[in-house]
Amino acid sequence: MRLLRKDLPHRHATPLSHALRLGLVACIVGLAGCATYSPLPLGEGQGAKDVSQLSADTSTMPLPALRSHPFDLSHGMDVTDVAILAVANSPDLKVMRDQLGVARAQAFQAGLLPDPQLSINQEYLTHPIPGYRTAFVYGISEDITSLLLRSTRKAAANAQADQANLDLLWAEWQTIAQARQLFNQVVSLREQQQRLAAEQAALLPVDGYVRKAMQQGNLTYDAASAGLNAYADATKRLSDSTVQLHQAEHDLRVLLGLAPDAKLDLIGEPFQTSPTPEQVEAALASLPQRRPDLLALQAGYKSQEATLRGAIRAQFPALTFGVDRQGDNSGIPSHGINIGITLPLFDRNRGNIAIEKATRQQLKDDYENRVLTTRNDINQLMLDQDTLAKQREQSQAQAKRLDDASRAAENAWQKGLLDWPTYLSIRANALSADMDAIAARDQQSQQAIALEALLGSTDLQPPPASTAKL
Repeated sequence: MRLLRKDLPHRHATPLSHALRLGLVACIVGLAGCATYSPLPLGEGQGAKDVSQLSADTSTMPLPALRSHPFDLSHGMDVTDVAILAVANSPDLKVMRDQLGVARAQAFQAGLLPDPQLSINQEYLTHPIPGYRTAFVYGISEDITSLLLRSTRKAAANAQADQANLDLLWAEWQTIAQARQLFNQVVSLREQQQRLAAEQAALLPVDGYVRKAMQQGNLTYDAASAGLNAYADATKRLSDSTVQLHQAEHDLRVLLGLAPDAKLDLIGEPFQTSPTPEQVEAALASLPQRRPDLLALQAGYKSQEATLRGAIRAQFPALTFGVDRQGDNSGIPSHGINIGITLPLFDRNRGNIAIEKATRQQLKDDYENRVLTTRNDINQLMLDQDTLAKQREQSQAQAKRLDDASRAAENAWQKGLLDWPTYLSIRANALSADMDAIAARDQQSQQAIALEALLGSTDLQPPPASTAKL
């Protein structure tokens, strides 16, 4: 909408004065609501020096099991404590929360009306001519097309903000799973390291015995190779396990936002869960209404629907409308209306409509594929659950039997009742059984973590829809 006025001589500039005053008032009102700048210095990225410096509000946790957990770090961190701290302090999640703030700001911006434009102009005669006057033009305009598309634009932006919120919740679920996995790795690797260190210490006397026999000429190198290799192999496995432990502890510190030298005092057992088939079926039935990534895809599809509707609306001719009042240099006033319209001959926004339709189809197929893949993944994990439980039970029983045999063999060897090759063979079998038992427990725990991450908690409610307010 545009208002124009051209009239009145230079000495009678009352309309222009009114327009100037109106523009001045509008500028003052606009400036009064302007944001102000404040600096935000960059941090040094040091991380917390100790776990005690971290904080977590359990009431904001995304899963009921975390919200009801008695959070207390005075005696160390169990697997649930680690998950809570990861959700509250993960640097990656902090970045995603910032991205959510951006999405909400964009939704807020999409709902704002376009600012009107005020124009003021004054035309002077180059050479004064009797009977002619200075012309004035003043008016105000508004983007009508933007007003017509505001509802679809706002709906799309709000749905995108909801999608960002749900993506954040899904990332929190994944962070919980990652924290549990890293807890499991650190605990298991520490156990392996302790077992290998004990094995290395136990093999040291045998290694010395074999080397002394070689020096005395009682053993050839070929005959002594098994004894020499046993100690060297235990040393190498201990070194490899230590390197893996350093990596796992590093990853856990990064996840929790801790400094590189912060102590990790972990207590308790790795995460375990054993849902019944009935519980899994109930969780699967409500999965599309609960799991954040599926809800995020639904929100993205809703946003695309609004975008497509906006593209269809935009195919209609762009329309401008205005009224004006003006006077030329002769001082004759006039007023009227003006209409501007785009002729829909070539473009008609057909390209954008085709793009948005194809995008909607892609999102639809992506969602359906995600649901299908999830159902198959959960079914596979449930099939593996019983097998892994039996495997762990058998591995633990076998490890116990061979550990008893190893202790008996060590006692017999020290008394000279058992030759050292047989003793080393029994020890090697016991060590392998212990490593297999730890690995079986790890694999079962990893499967439990994956199953929990896919199913979530059956009483988890979807997060409230985000609002486009700042």
